[in-house]
Amino acid sequence: MKTQPFVKSLIRVAAICNRGYKALFRLYVSKTGENRDQTFLCSSSMVNSVKAKCGIYAACWGFIPQHSAVVFAIALVTMTGVMGHKLYNQPQLQEEAIARETIVAPYTASIENKYKTELLRETARDNSRQWLMLDNRVNETVEQNLQQLLQQGNQVRRTAGSFPFFDTNILHPLTQSFLRSASEEEWKQLLISLQDGNQNVARDEKPLGVAVANPTNGILTQIPAVDITTPNPDFKQALSQLQLYRATTSPQNLRSLIEIIEKKRTMYAQAKAKLAVIRQSKLGKILYNDTSVLNFSDDEWSKIQLSILQSTQLILAQGIHPGLPQENLEYVINLHLEKLESVIPASAKVWANQLLVSVLQPNLTIDEQKTELQADKAAAKIQPVMVTVEKGELIVTKGQIITAWDLAVLENYNLIRREINWLGLTYLASAIAAAISVYALVEKRLQIRLRQSDRFLVLLLALSCPSLLVIGIPFATWSAVGLLLGSFYGRKLGITVMGLLLILLLPMKLEVGNTAIIAGAAGGILGTCMAQHLRSREELAVLGFGISLTEGGVYLLFKVMLGTAFTPTSYLVFQEAGLLALSGLGWSIVALGLSPYLEKLFDLVTPIRLAELASPNRPLLKRLAKQAPGTFQHTLFVATLAEAAAKELGCNVDLIRAGTLYHDIGKMHDPMAFIENQMGGPNKHETEINDPWLSADIIKKHVSEGLIMARKHSLPTAIQAFIPEHQGTMQIAYFYHQAQELAKDNPTLQVKEADFRYEGPIPQSRESGILMLADSCEAALRSLRDATPEKALNMVNNILRARWTDNQLSDSGLTRQEMTKIAEIFVRVWQQFHHKRIAYPKLKANS
Repeated sequence: MKTQPFVKSLIRVAAICNRGYKALFRLYVSKTGENRDQTFLCSSSMVNSVKAKCGIYAACWGFIPQHSAVVFAIALVTMTGVMGHKLYNQPQLQEEAIARETIVAPYTASIENKYKTELLRETARDNSRQWLMLDNRVNETVEQNLQQLLQQGNQVRRTAGSFPFFDTNILHPLTQSFLRSASEEEWKQLLISLQDGNQNVARDEKPLGVAVANPTNGILTQIPAVDITTPNPDFKQALSQLQLYRATTSPQNLRSLIEIIEKKRTMYAQAKAKLAVIRQSKLGKILYNDTSVLNFSDDEWSKIQLSILQSTQLILAQGIHPGLPQENLEYVINLHLEKLESVIPASAKVWANQLLVSVLQPNLTIDEQKTELQADKAAAKIQPVMVTVEKGELIVTKGQIITAWDLAVLENYNLIRREINWLGLTYLASAIAAAISVYALVEKRLQIRLRQSDRFLVLLLALSCPSLLVIGIPFATWSAVGLLLGSFYGRKLGITVMGLLLILLLPMKLEVGNTAIIAGAAGGILGTCMAQHLRSREELAVLGFGISLTEGGVYLLFKVMLGTAFTPTSYLVFQEAGLLALSGLGWSIVALGLSPYLEKLFDLVTPIRLAELASPNRPLLKRLAKQAPGTFQHTLFVATLAEAAAKELGCNVDLIRAGTLYHDIGKMHDPMAFIENQMGGPNKHETEINDPWLSADIIKKHVSEGLIMARKHSLPTAIQAFIPEHQGTMQIAYFYHQAQELAKDNPTLQVKEADFRYEGPIPQSRESGILMLADSCEAALRSLRDATPEKALNMVNNILRARWTDNQLSDSGLTRQEMTKIAEIFVRVWQQFHHKRIAYPKLKANS
């Protein structure tokens, strides 16, 4: 049995955290030769509280491999160290706690009373003046409403026609206004008076109904009697002016004038009907409650509109405070209208005032930034309130409740007695240990084979988020961590790390809001989900923009849900969202820049790097195509078979494509020793060597030489693994049987099967296992010409069965059922390459 030193250290920490308990215990780890399970053996005297706090270590230790112990310890210590920074220097004495002893001042000191200082500064902030700014949106709304109301007035006036409609030297504008707006009875009575010259209507009499001829067409019309005992002065003036016009002009001109008046009366009635519709609106009811808008002349109306627009712009430019009383606003409007007295007639001022009062709105809003800046300046002018504490002065009495001021004085004298909060650290370490346990369980369940360096990189990336958050920076590395984890290890492991970080960070009292953490985590999860599906740096750059929008959008969405997005300080919310979006983009760019270096440093493969390695323009592949063209063609066909099988079985297609292209690069050390490069020429093993042992060594050497070339060209370890594993420990059957035949003729020769087997290892992954099968079947399938699919499938199954019975696939993870599926896929690909063609007729050459 072997004791793990770091586990003993953890137990010591737990013992210190529970100093009240005097029980000691030891932790031993027992190992078995095959499964390497670890088990905790604890002293029976361990108290329940210690078991509760330390049990989490035992729980996670059971499924963390022994070789991962160091990484586990480093992760636990570093994560606890970073996230528990506030627990290292916590005071024993707290505000509102009861003092355990009487404490006096050891010497005279001047101490700032931070509470009173802050109170004075807050008062200065509150009393500082507010900065106002014009709200252009309100201005636009006011101008639009004004234009709409004036446009309604224009439409009504167009319906009523131009005014005045006749020569003002003959008919006064007031007379013309009366004539088109008079009642039907007054108008008919006016016509009667013009027809017979009867002056009774001008006196206080009641005329009887008579039949008169219409002066315009001569048709007799029965006019009912009209009661005009109190005649309208406008009626008298209109009648007088019409009679005067009748006396000075011809009957034809009089009839023309009456026709014009009749037409204007009809148009005026239509205009009044439109006004009735407009009055149904809120503003229309105020502005068009009478027909004053129709009584202005065309020239007056143009000047009124221009003056109203100018006054509106001036008033809005000066600004209208939200708290301005209505009477004050009316006073300001009157001042502006009085300045335009020479332009606007007196009769229009009342209407214009009503219009402006109804349209104008407060357009001044608080400029939060300038107001806050002004408040900060006012607060900065307040000097700290200093209090002198004399030597021997009583600070706190035993049994007294400690106030904030008492705590500040004790802090100044370093009497607050700070210490490490071991209990808090223990609880935090337990939570982190549980998170690491979950991560280890997910890694085991997903059957992800990570090296120690991989786990160390995951730790570094995970540690970057809380490292920034604990110092109060909300723009943590979520997007970079998500992109890198997704690219390096896949979305499931990335989501696990992101989720654990999110769960750990939210309950902590950090200087960063939970909304910012959730928004950052959302961007990181998007990055880790999408990164492994991308095949170029350009696509990753586009993903960076998507992450940026996600972080900003999620932050705004949560603020809207919490009701803090649309407040007087909403611009701060949008500013924070914009900064989060920019940080997401910035960290994505950092991830793109770091990715190639991390790939090299930690020997990682990503879809992008695999795509780059699979490019035919890579120097090593160009050499292979030139020096061993037959091997290169063999490699391409094997890659086609392996990719098809990998896609069907859900394996890493990018990895198997790149690994296949490099699996036979070692054949470049002696290309002519391999039949695919001989192009039908003499076989050097028969013409030159004639030694099966030497030939086997040459054949086996393509593995060792391939590894040398792969290391020289810095190929990733994952790619290098395909070189020896695709041959495993298979037998070089041709030369083995040749050696056996020679041994029959020469009994002194000893034939050892190990001399004719590759050194291995056998395939350690599903991808390298598929490559072994594809490499074994390639030559056999290529040799088939007119065979049926059933014959080809039977041959492939025999080859795969031979590899299975030879235990070449025992560590690959491939199942017997998958072997059958792989055989069918290989035959299907072979059929696609060797499909039948149409027999074209032979054409005779032209003589």
